[in-house]
Amino acid sequence: MADRLEPLAYRMCPRNLDEYVGQEHIIGKGKMLRRMIESDNLSSIILFGPPGVGKTALARLIANSTSSNFKKINAVTAGVSDIKAITADATNPFMTDNKRTVLFIDEIHRFNKLQQDALLPFVEDGTVILIGATTENPFFEVNKALISRSTVLQLKPLTTENIKTVLRNAINDKERGYGNIDVSIDDKTLEIMAEMSSGDARNSLKALELAVSTTPPNSEGVIVIDPDVISDCMQKKSQVFDKDGEDHYDNISAMIKSMRGSDPDATIIYLAKALAAGEDIEFLARRILICSSEDVGLANPNALLVAQAAYDAVRVLGMPEARILLAEAAVLVASSPKSNSTYLAIDKALADVEKIDTGTVPYHIRNAPASGMKDLGYAVGYKYPHDFPGHIVKQQYMPDAIKDNVYYEPTEIGYEKKISEYLRWVDENTK
Repeated sequence: MADRLEPLAYRMCPRNLDEYVGQEHIIGKGKMLRRMIESDNLSSIILFGPPGVGKTALARLIANSTSSNFKKINAVTAGVSDIKAITADATNPFMTDNKRTVLFIDEIHRFNKLQQDALLPFVEDGTVILIGATTENPFFEVNKALISRSTVLQLKPLTTENIKTVLRNAINDKERGYGNIDVSIDDKTLEIMAEMSSGDARNSLKALELAVSTTPPNSEGVIVIDPDVISDCMQKKSQVFDKDGEDHYDNISAMIKSMRGSDPDATIIYLAKALAAGEDIEFLARRILICSSEDVGLANPNALLVAQAAYDAVRVLGMPEARILLAEAAVLVASSPKSNSTYLAIDKALADVEKIDTGTVPYHIRNAPASGMKDLGYAVGYKYPHDFPGHIVKQQYMPDAIKDNVYYEPTEIGYEKKISEYLRWVDENTK
């Protein structure tokens, strides 16, 4: 039996490809990484994904499944001297027995530029085969030269069924798990554990270990793990992302796109995830405020008022009350008719201002605050619209150079339909 001082999650690390659970998109039958391992023909790879999805397990599996010398360092504690020592050994045939050296660097995104630059030439000339693991997007955090010399593989959160398989394996395994102990756990409880783990196998195994070790056997000698025990052991569902990590950007992007796409249900779940992960509530309120203007616009002008009011109130109240205000504003924006006509109008006008001669202000609509300016034509001939029927009158407001340009093109959606009808009426009555 395995050393019980080792955590269950460590003991249950897969020993071969058949024991590995999940990530079928890269390790399934016929997939590239599986072919590389089975053919013992490795090249440098970088594995990225959330915690507990099998990055380190894959590295260990590769170590067990290939004929390479395997070295492991953690980027948090390792330095340039560690890299130099490993690469020196890798070029020494007496140290390597003429085998390749696979260097596994956990949390590779923690390497600074100097450390990554020190590693680069040895990856480039094949002195070591790099396997990097990171929870951060390597395209942002890792040296581009290292990226270009590696295959980047994304690992995904494990599915509920994946987690249940991992748990069943641990319960039934007589050598490394609890196969020699009478543990009873039904499928409903496994489902709860899997859901609360949020795709993290390590968390689920930690919960199982705590449940088994702290639950006394019943009168029949059976350790019964039920939903109450699991709720007590896990306390709170694992958060699916770090508010400072890449998923922060993915989640807020999804929330914005859901508001823009008029899906209040999707909007509210991404808002809930953001709040559960501890996102800055003012940041969330600002994003809703921006969307109310950029995407709703004049199709529902009230959306901007509600979003602004929510932003102001969030700053005053804070959590937990802010969740209600944010939800109200976000759902209103998502449920409103959409128009980006003013967004397009101002960008088109700004482009013209920057690139072409937009002319000068017509003299008749210029201001004439000083004596003698009217003698130069300032404000001469201006027609005050309220003096005319319908409070409109025909006169030129655009500069001569761009008098035929059109910037604002209202839609026929929501309140903007009324705007469109009014502007058509103005046009017809000022010809």
